[in-house]
Amino acid sequence: MLQLDIQNNSTVKRLYRHRTLHSLAQKICFGEEVQEDIELSVLFCDDPFIQELNQHYRGKNKSTDVLSFQQETPVSTGLNILGDIVISLETVQRFCKGERVAMGDEMRLLFCHGLLHLLGHTHTKQSDQNIMLKKQAQYLDIEVEDAWHS
Repeated sequence: MLQLDIQNNSTVKRLYRHRTLHSLAQKICFGEEVQEDIELSVLFCDDPFIQELNQHYRGKNKSTDVLSFQQETPVSTGLNILGDIVISLETVQRFCKGERVAMGDEMRLLFCHGLLHLLGHTHTKQSDQNIMLKKQAQYLDIEVEDAWHS
């Protein structure tokens, strides 16, 4: 079982469907062989909020597109609380020049990227980046060259 909680605090609205993100999360969890019941939260925000998080947690005083935060699971819940994904839809909008279809694709790419981080993947080394790139392409059914932005 996958419980997905989504909150949109961004000024950008109507860019996602809960059902679509839930299905993508299930596909990724199945592919990554997640066996336990999990809870995952997503927060859509704008640049000032994600910049504050990026400064506080990573020491980088600039906005970014996506951040992931792993959480510890309280014993009493019965669910494994995987963590939180924070995505700046303002950054997505700027990157995609306001093109709604491209924005939706980019938002799903960032969601996939954030979830892979929560599942333990990193991209600090080139070999790790190549693994994430291939997984993102696979889960999103896109070409490998479209699965990563420099």
